[in-house]
Amino acid sequence: MANKVSNFSDLIQRVTASCLLHPLSSGRIDSNISDAHYSDESEDDKYSTEDEEEKGDLPYVETQEKFQNVEVTKEEIKTEKVTEMEMLLGEVFDVVSAVKTAYVSLQEAHCPWDQDKMRVADVAVISELRRLGVLRERFRRNIGGGIRKGDWRVGAATLREVVAPYEATMEELRQEVKAKEIEIDNLREKLKMATSLSSSGGKKSKSKRKISCSSQAPVAMSPAPDVFETTVSLVKEASKSFTSLLLSLMRSAHWDIAAAVRSIEAASSNTNTPTADSIVGSNHAKYALESYVNHKMFQGFDHETFYLDGSLSSLLHPDQHRRDCFTQYRDMKAMDPMELLGILPTCSFGNFCFKKYLAIVHPKMEESLFGDLEQRRQVLAGNHPRSQFYGEFLGLAKAVWLLHLLTFSLDPPPSHFEASKGSEFHPQYMESVVKYSISMGIGGRMGMGLVVGFPVSPGFKLGNGSVVKARVYLVPKNGF
Repeated sequence: MANKVSNFSDLIQRVTASCLLHPLSSGRIDSNISDAHYSDESEDDKYSTEDEEEKGDLPYVETQEKFQNVEVTKEEIKTEKVTEMEMLLGEVFDVVSAVKTAYVSLQEAHCPWDQDKMRVADVAVISELRRLGVLRERFRRNIGGGIRKGDWRVGAATLREVVAPYEATMEELRQEVKAKEIEIDNLREKLKMATSLSSSGGKKSKSKRKISCSSQAPVAMSPAPDVFETTVSLVKEASKSFTSLLLSLMRSAHWDIAAAVRSIEAASSNTNTPTADSIVGSNHAKYALESYVNHKMFQGFDHETFYLDGSLSSLLHPDQHRRDCFTQYRDMKAMDPMELLGILPTCSFGNFCFKKYLAIVHPKMEESLFGDLEQRRQVLAGNHPRSQFYGEFLGLAKAVWLLHLLTFSLDPPPSHFEASKGSEFHPQYMESVVKYSISMGIGGRMGMGLVVGFPVSPGFKLGNGSVVKARVYLVPKNGF
């Protein structure tokens, strides 16, 4: 009986020691940190228990010493972990400070804009954020005590968070690359169109392209009289539009319109002295101004380059020159003049615009209209102003340039004519810009004929015999 009590007492001691060494509820950190150590101790206990069973006795003093050793080991591990966490927290503070510094540098690179500094600062910010992500992973591993069930999901989420900034940067770079590719394609197309406008025979330099502006009219596949007549109509509309703008600016600048009209009349009659009385009605100043503009624009029209150079390609190589002119006409029909003159400002068309603008708008006129000579300075410097007035002028210059190309595309080329002041009115070759009543016409009941007061725009006679009538301003013969 005494032997059984002793065995029972030993069993209680072993259970007590096991409970002390393996408590049922322990802190997450202590439990996870000491797993390996407890495993080793359990193995020792296993072998100790077996020995004790063989011996039949387990001294209480030995069990107490083991418990004290375990407590000391746990305290040491706790101290090491606290020290490691303190070091980790210090590193976190250092990284946060570095992120702040890098972000300040990034802001400074934006104003004023510095592409190189911004790129360096951006790399620094991302690098510090990556370091911060690594420290977070170290903290999670220390707290978690290793990989447990479900930790792969946390790791995947963390990896996504770390990679997210790089993915956003990559997406921005892809968008930039796509925009650059579109820009390159547009420039390549413009370069292709500009290159196709090489001068006759390829003898002229690339800077002397004949270019023009866009138009909504369809482009014909071959030169034809009806295409020519349509182009003349475009010149007419462009001339009216530019003249209306010029006249409105003159009125806003408080010009003496009547005096300006008298000067135009004197120039059309080859006299330098303006007459005291004008033949132009009070509401017809626009026709006199349109006459002045067209006279300047069509000077040199009979030469293949408006006398911008001494080229004789139309005489030396007539067939090739006609083909080249019509090719340029078709290519230039759909072009915007301002864009192309921005790329090739000193091409043949650009030089044509320079020359005609300076001929139409003299310095005193421009200073009176705009208050300065800025547009003239730009033109003299070889640039094309981006203003409403110059844009309207380019519309007229484009129409005249296309008409000129089409003229030298036809075989035989149309001949152009202009009515002179005081000549008789011929309905088959002329049309009046002002509609008179029948009684004012030739052979009217009052017997009062009409004569040309001044030409407004030239006429053309085509090779097939058709005539594009010249536009004239008519006045009564007896009042002339």
